[in-house]
Amino acid sequence: MSDPALGRPTALPQSPDAAVLDRVPNPHPDTNYVARFTAPEFTSLCPVTGQPDFAHIVIDYVPAAWLVESKSLKLFLGAYRNHGAFHEDCTIAIAKRLVAAIEPRFLRIGGYWYPRGGIPIDVFWQTGVCPDGVWLPDPGVAPYRGRG
Repeated sequence: MSDPALGRPTALPQSPDAAVLDRVPNPHPDTNYVARFTAPEFTSLCPVTGQPDFAHIVIDYVPAAWLVESKSLKLFLGAYRNHGAFHEDCTIAIAKRLVAAIEPRFLRIGGYWYPRGGIPIDVFWQTGVCPDGVWLPDPGVAPYRGRG
């Protein structure tokens, strides 16, 4: 584990690349279960216009030896507030950083992006097949529906 942010005031990292994802030992490495993180107010910047983009991010993973420490994840996600990237890049980069940091048995991410320019863009990715016998609940985010 690196120098954890837990238990002390910590500023947002200047960029996602500068953010540290801390990991802690999984207290149940012999059990397949799903841990879910939901970030309903995720923000990044459009790399073309510099305008803010908003998403509801849902991360489900089946841990192996490690768990992601939640405060470090919050700071990592918050580092995107001043980061310019397309929706697809943000969503997949988050997932790949998590996979590299904690080496889960399975991970899936859903990026439910709010519309800009009249088009919502939803981005989904997973590492493979969820282990047999694991309850993987519905992400719980309704697809975008306009008025009408």
